[in-house]
Amino acid sequence: MAKKSKLTKLYVKIRSGNIPWYMKNKFMIASALFLVWLTFFDRNNFIDQYKLHTQLNDLRSKKEYYAVQINIVKQEKQELFTNMASLEKFAREHYMMKKANEDLFVIVSDKKKD
Repeated sequence: MAKKSKLTKLYVKIRSGNIPWYMKNKFMIASALFLVWLTFFDRNNFIDQYKLHTQLNDLRSKKEYYAVQINIVKQEKQELFTNMASLEKFAREHYMMKKANEDLFVIVSDKKKD
């Protein structure tokens, strides 16, 4: 209720010609309009800048994640091509290769698709 009475007092002052100093000052009015323009209407407004900033942070975190993943893959590649046992294990698991005197059994689990 106090806000309503303050607004009514301000309205009465304006109607009687007693305008507050900040409403008479052209620089204050221009500054207020400028801030409103930057906040809502400009192409580079504050809201879009905030969204872009959060998107940039998200992309930076993804970049760090993928850099770590690349290093892990490089280490696996180095191990794969330097160790014959790991190369044989990789070939057996991924390409289902076998030795001449072995039998290969592939077990496929049944998954129900809902």
